[in-house]
Amino acid sequence: MHELSLAVQYAEPAPELPRWRLRRWVQRSLDVAGDTLPGLRAAAITLRLVGQDEGRELNRQYRGRDYATNVLTFEYGMDPEGTLAGDIVLCLPVLEREAREQGKTLLHHAAHLTAHGVLHALGHDHLDAAEARDMETLETRILATFGIADPYA
Repeated sequence: MHELSLAVQYAEPAPELPRWRLRRWVQRSLDVAGDTLPGLRAAAITLRLVGQDEGRELNRQYRGRDYATNVLTFEYGMDPEGTLAGDIVLCLPVLEREAREQGKTLLHHAAHLTAHGVLHALGHDHLDAAEARDMETLETRILATFGIADPYA
């Protein structure tokens, strides 16, 4: 089990996503996928839940895309003691819309995108087909530990 320092910031109210639930998803993601980052001992992560305007502004400012996206991850790397630092931003209105469109519960979709964000913080990406397959496999393994179906099936 990897040590976790998690700060949760609610720029938007999200009573269905309490801190304990978010912590559980982040911790499990670290525990399942943490071995993919050699030397990882601990993680210091801030998870921020935002609305449409902030999500759009962050995506525009940091990715040059003028729309709110579901999850943004800012990976800061690992210090010499093995502590990873990163910020994950979840845009609640986008998550809610996508969950409806995909016929999923908000909780299952939020768990998936939290795991996705943690994997990005660990250095995973999906820029090519092989990376995408590896990342999807890890996401599916993490979600299965919560009894959540494969989101890619």
